[in-house]
Amino acid sequence: MSTPLTVGSLLTSWRWDTSTVVITALIGAGYAWAWLAAKRNGVDLPARGRAICFGVVGLALWLYTGVGALGVYSDTLFWVRALQTLLLLYLVAFGLAAGTPLTVLRGALGEAGQARMDRVLKSRAVTGLTFPLVPSAAMLLTPWLLYFSPWYESVLRNGVIDAVTRIVLVCIGFLYFYSRLQADPVPRKYSQAVSLLITVIESLADGILGIVVWLGPILAADYYREVGRTWGPSLRMDQTAGAGILWLLGDVLGIPFALMLMRAWSDDEKRRAAQVDAELDAADARAEPVVPEDDSAQSGTEAPEPARPGTGLWWENDPQLSQRFRRR
Repeated sequence: MSTPLTVGSLLTSWRWDTSTVVITALIGAGYAWAWLAAKRNGVDLPARGRAICFGVVGLALWLYTGVGALGVYSDTLFWVRALQTLLLLYLVAFGLAAGTPLTVLRGALGEAGQARMDRVLKSRAVTGLTFPLVPSAAMLLTPWLLYFSPWYESVLRNGVIDAVTRIVLVCIGFLYFYSRLQADPVPRKYSQAVSLLITVIESLADGILGIVVWLGPILAADYYREVGRTWGPSLRMDQTAGAGILWLLGDVLGIPFALMLMRAWSDDEKRRAAQVDAELDAADARAEPVVPEDDSAQSGTEAPEPARPGTGLWWENDPQLSQRFRRR
């Protein structure tokens, strides 16, 4: 791109990107159809804010990364490509997953369609793909493979590889956030504590990636020299800025996700506590109290304390632990 990148060009630079336009239009139309169909079926849909998140953070931002200034300058500046990659892998994918598209789609289907969809979601393939280590490993390794292999320069030189790569980034990110948020139906629910631990590890990995890119050699140096850019930062400063984006912005974009995980974890703990309380109350209701014979009137001594009903829980029936864990 021969035109320097300025604040004005950020607003006025546009291009036509067929793959991005077509795929976002199809997904948007499909989501709208499913939402309206589910509403006609009387299904209790997610909050409207999730649909807005799907459309704005997911589809609109995805479209802008392809047709806006990020798409125009992605083949010219390293830091722009780094920002585009980060947005697709994290923010766009997060917006799509937060929109609960599978829940909306399931609500649009009939009973037979829902049964088929449930069978697919519970299949061995989907169960394996959503196992915590699989999407997490894909999320961690993809940037390393992209930047430190011939893949990166191929993306810069070949439009088809570029388009496919951007779609792959969104798919990997969606699989990750779908399996971690668990807002949509998933084959198996895992504790959100696991997701929080994975998030911390990924934050550290983002920092390491940023440091390696910052201190390492110029990536795709031959390509960027062939571009012949005469404006903007040097190749080294350009890559340093990109490293900062990969490191710092990656952690910043992870904050909303971490907050949602903490909220989901809190909700899970509340539901679990309520379930335990209900089980204890049911056990108390089933137990019959033992009333000892009252000899206090004849002996003149104080009546002993009535025996507490058993609950069936071993620690409350154990003679050494019963006093410690007695219910008040």
